[in-house]
Amino acid sequence: MNSIVIETDKLSKSFGTFKAVDNVSFRVGQGSIFGLLGANGAGKSTLIRMLCGLLSTSSGTGKVAGFDINKEPESIKRKIGYMSQKFSLYNDLTVHENIEFFGGVYGLTKAHIKERAAWVVKMAGLEGREEDLTHNLSGGWKQRLALGCAVIHNPQILFLDEPTGGVDPVSRKMFWDLINELASGGTTILVTTHYLDEAEYCNRIMLMHGGQKIAIGSPGELKSEHIKETLLEITCSDCSRASEILINRDWVLDSSLFGTRIHVLVRDETDAIINIKKILPEAGIDLTSVEKTNPSLEDVFIRLIEEKSKKE
Repeated sequence: MNSIVIETDKLSKSFGTFKAVDNVSFRVGQGSIFGLLGANGAGKSTLIRMLCGLLSTSSGTGKVAGFDINKEPESIKRKIGYMSQKFSLYNDLTVHENIEFFGGVYGLTKAHIKERAAWVVKMAGLEGREEDLTHNLSGGWKQRLALGCAVIHNPQILFLDEPTGGVDPVSRKMFWDLINELASGGTTILVTTHYLDEAEYCNRIMLMHGGQKIAIGSPGELKSEHIKETLLEITCSDCSRASEILINRDWVLDSSLFGTRIHVLVRDETDAIINIKKILPEAGIDLTSVEKTNPSLEDVFIRLIEEKSKKE
């Protein structure tokens, strides 16, 4: 791993009796894209706000860019960029005015702001719209403008808190292209998301649930480590009923609905396919296909949550 620029040791945050972040330890190397993945309420935003020096900790320690998050939050703020789901923009300002404002907040000179403003506008694809009110921009344009404002000062580390919420899939893909460009230039990026497909873009991921770390590793490592059995994908006419039928079979280890498909973990691929092709049609369910598939991060996440629930 490259030099460590973010690290925590048993970091926790409580609000009264509620533990939003519970005993979390991890490290992030320079120039990498690190994802915090979990459902809403998993503790991702609370964790990222502590790392940015925006929220005090209850216990544990952490360092960002070599500075202690408890003792040196102001030093951290000079080294980082931060973008929230709401994009942190002022809707009653124009595109250019937002860029100027954030450049000033980060302490840039007027000359430097002018230079970087040209880069932000080009990066966001907003040439010719500098005088448009931000309120009139679509979600995707606002998203790219907010990213530009967050990195106008060339921060060493960029924190992105649910940055793709509420934008269309095309804008999400374009945004991740920009993130990869920044990372390839040496910027360390920590991003929170509840979109499991987005986590595939990260070098490493920490899965969170109930404020706790439940797994950490690259997407490939997580899949190979936590899904060792054969995974079958089934498409049929009534996935909900088919899943209920299959989960009660002793040769089925797990069954999960994936929209119009079912993912089934089985002990033996050949026997399972034979049984599925017999059982479902007998139950009046039209079977379209059943075949082996590679596990997704969603499969991993569901498996880990189920295992955690059984232990509690």
